Amino acid sequence: MAKFKKIVAVDETLLNEKALQQLQNLGDEVVIYHDFPQDENIVIERIADADCLLVSFRTPIRRNVLDACRNIRYIGMCCTLYNPESCNVDVIEARKRGITVLGVKDYGDEGVAEYVISELVRLLHGFGGIRWHKDSTELTKCKTGIIGMGKTGRMVADALKFFGAEVSYFSRNRKPEADDAGYTYMPLDELLEKNEIICTCIPRNNYLLGKREFSILGNHKIIVNTSVGPTFDVAAMKDWLNASDGNYYLCDATGMGNVYEDLKSCKNLLYTPYISGKSIQSIERLSQKALANIDYYFQESANK
Repeated sequence: MAKFKKIVAVDETLLNEKALQQLQNLGDEVVIYHDFPQDENIVIERIADADCLLVSFRTPIRRNVLDACRNIRYIGMCCTLYNPESCNVDVIEARKRGITVLGVKDYGDEGVAEYVISELVRLLHGFGGIRWHKDSTELTKCKTGIIGMGKTGRMVADALKFFGAEVSYFSRNRKPEADDAGYTYMPLDELLEKNEIICTCIPRNNYLLGKREFSILGNHKIIVNTSVGPTFDVAAMKDWLNASDGNYYLCDATGMGNVYEDLKSCKNLLYTPYISGKSIQSIERLSQKALANIDYYFQESANK
């Protein structure tokens, strides 16, 4: 059976106990960390001479780490690898060095879609003590725009459609399957202007909403963020939130990223300090897919 010499999970990857036990059979030495290293030197110290690195979306693995840890031949991202440019891992540089980098897809979207529906229903009806309009309203006929029609965006769109919302979308590329399902494509400016609720479902480090976009969006609107970190200019978001009592921003811990201190004083920030994509079921999916990626790596290596 193929094995790594040393596997290091450099931070809290969320792999469940069953998967961690299975890792013991995949490496001569297995080192698991359950916190998040605070600087690059700690990351390098933890990885050391490992040839297999497992990492969450939170810990940067940049050129300096790759320079210092020359034995790495496989990086398992225990998170979604949307595209190389937006990752915490320098995927492009790693692959230049012959390091295989694989991510995990479609493991936490169900919980994210549930979060979006749950928080919108609470706000529209006032179930949490805060109501968007004076009177209780439904999602039925509510004009909702999705920015980013990948897996998460489509699941959110389908859930909103089930509750009767009128859903349109913007994406870098038209999605024929979304068009066929009855979702209306709009350019970004039109989407912002015509919809009451905007949900951003795009890869991390994509900042689409600045001062200009918030001006087009206008007031008495709701923004929900399901992305990893902010999708907006922070100063522009603060100005928009403070401009009207009817402007709301909803996000969980993943969407908030590291900007909580900047936004916490804003009125109408509805922050849920939990990861909506973290559940027993999603962790099981994540764990099994992370292990399957390692199996795939060994199979591909054997065929070379």
